[in-house]
Amino acid sequence: MLTSYNLLRSHFRRSHRHWFCTIVALKPEPQPPPPTTAVTATNTSSNSFPSRRFLLLGFDSRRHFHHSHHYSFHRSFFTRAKPAQRIEFNDRHSQRAVKTALWCNFLVFSLKFGVWLASSSHVMLAEVVHSVADFANQALLAYGLSSSRRAPDAIHPYGYSKERFVWSLISAVGIFCLGSGATVVNGVQNLWVAQPPENMQLAAMVLCGSFIIEGASLIVAIQAVKEGANAEGMKLRDYIWRGHDPTSVAVMTEDGAAVTGLAIAGASLVAVHYTGNAIYDPIGSILVGNLLGMVAIFLIQRNRHALIGRAMDNQDMEKVLQFLKNDPVVDALYDCKSEVIGPGFFRFKAEIDFNGEMVVQNYLQRTGREEWAKQFREAGKLRDDTALTKIMSSYGEEVVTALGSEVDRLEKEIQNLVPGIRHVDIEAHNPTESSLSS
Repeated sequence: MLTSYNLLRSHFRRSHRHWFCTIVALKPEPQPPPPTTAVTATNTSSNSFPSRRFLLLGFDSRRHFHHSHHYSFHRSFFTRAKPAQRIEFNDRHSQRAVKTALWCNFLVFSLKFGVWLASSSHVMLAEVVHSVADFANQALLAYGLSSSRRAPDAIHPYGYSKERFVWSLISAVGIFCLGSGATVVNGVQNLWVAQPPENMQLAAMVLCGSFIIEGASLIVAIQAVKEGANAEGMKLRDYIWRGHDPTSVAVMTEDGAAVTGLAIAGASLVAVHYTGNAIYDPIGSILVGNLLGMVAIFLIQRNRHALIGRAMDNQDMEKVLQFLKNDPVVDALYDCKSEVIGPGFFRFKAEIDFNGEMVVQNYLQRTGREEWAKQFREAGKLRDDTALTKIMSSYGEEVVTALGSEVDRLEKEIQNLVPGIRHVDIEAHNPTESSLSS
């Protein structure tokens, strides 16, 4: 905790070199405190302090503040966040797939609905429900793509990129409830009361047209999935199961289920036409419902893992760990973790046992050791503990700042090594505390 505080303090001192504030907590003492030029935040006219009081001190960081043993102080500092920026994703392939599927599903729904009104076919009703579910789901996916680009804010400092996972999950639940559930229930209810559908020729024509439209949308979705797999350097099968962007995969699986469902509906109508047995119509409806259920379960599982928090690929993780292990300022690594926070975006966290000697050597090489050696020799000649304490405090501050510089360097090089890592959290590990606690 103390190390994290020192790292934050060093970051603050580098960005605010002119002045900063110190909160001084005055402990109860029987004697009056030494005179200060501070502006008191409470009434300080009394010579005794029956309760803890606070002083706000403003001073230039180039001057050194000397405090006696009557004081214990805690620094307070202000954090300055980076300007919030709109998150830009390279997901044009997903947008193209969603828009294509959205308009294709609307057109197919219109055709199927007209045929169902004319034929009263149970399997066509199942296809109408399927198209309604597909259209609603594509609309949810399109909204998720848009909302996930919102800039980070105070409530969501890591951004809203995971929101597309949420809407993909809602879309999958919609497929399971509206698409699969309603279709299966309708088929079961009509198993023993089914009648041969009317206008089967018209139904067959519309099914063929819908098959062509859905097939075109499926081709666009497959191409989008391939582009996503190539962008992440993954095989197509691995990307379908573990890819970081679920949107294009959801469109592809839904369009694939739509094409397969149309084939099942067509086969059911053909069976009814040639056998004269109307039971094949509700059976086709049940088969389409089961198909939608399997697709929904797959999408639910996939988005569930993304929302729970999945680690980034082993290849990228190993690349980062190998880099840290080979860096001279790193002695050991502890508790290294990663998490996918968006399509192709990651967060990396590690506790590092820093090599203090290398940190100091790097600092002295940058600033020159002669000046510090001169100051220490002069303080030793004076035999003044106050002067020596002053030099040691200044040196300690600079070493802490140097450690902060090393952390900044490691963070920047990690992000250059794996550009998808947007957030790097490095903590200084204290091996002494670990050994004591164990």
